Amino acid sequence: MPVMTNEGAEDLEVAATGAATIVDAPESADKAEEVSESEQSASADDAPEETAEEPKADKPKRPRPSLRAVAVALVFAGLLGVTGFLGWQWWQQHQLSQARDAAQRAAVSYAQVLTSIDSAKVDENFKEVLDGSTGEFKDMYSQSSEELRQLLIENKATAYGRVLDSAVQEASKDKAVVLLFVDQRVSNEKLPDPRIDRSRMKMTLEKIDGRWRASKVELP
Repeated sequence: MPVMTNEGAEDLEVAATGAATIVDAPESADKAEEVSESEQSASADDAPEETAEEPKADKPKRPRPSLRAVAVALVFAGLLGVTGFLGWQWWQQHQLSQARDAAQRAAVSYAQVLTSIDSAKVDENFKEVLDGSTGEFKDMYSQSSEELRQLLIENKATAYGRVLDSAVQEASKDKAVVLLFVDQRVSNEKLPDPRIDRSRMKMTLEKIDGRWRASKVELP
């Protein structure tokens, strides 16, 4: 019967231990794989879910106007408003001034037509008088023109008027009242030497179809 020495016993023990290690290795590998799978699962659970929406691009922010810029804009707008109002007022005054001047010139011209009569041209004179009149005065002059015409022709009367001074009493864009001082040289068959008649005249004019026409003539 062979005798086992101490060295042989130690080799046998080492061999047995190695065999046990080899037997236990697959089990340890399986456990390691299980641990690895568990960690991967935990990592997957902890990972944040990805959203399907795409990130929106940030809109550029508009700079807010400063208080100074707002104040300057308000002052500028106010100046524009004031300038526009003053311009409108000036335009209204300009138009009124033009209307006053035009009405005054028309009154002076018509007063000379009205106070200048030549019996040799009576029909022409009457036509000019009626052409420059309207309304109440035109109606009155038309009604009396035939009688006046006959009187002028029979007496061979003539008259020449001249406006010495005039002033606008009141005026708007389409109506005016003008005061006039008129000298009138009158002569006829019975009075060959002319005499001077001085009179005041108050004439109301209306603007019709772009022309100033006399609608009322008074001798106060």
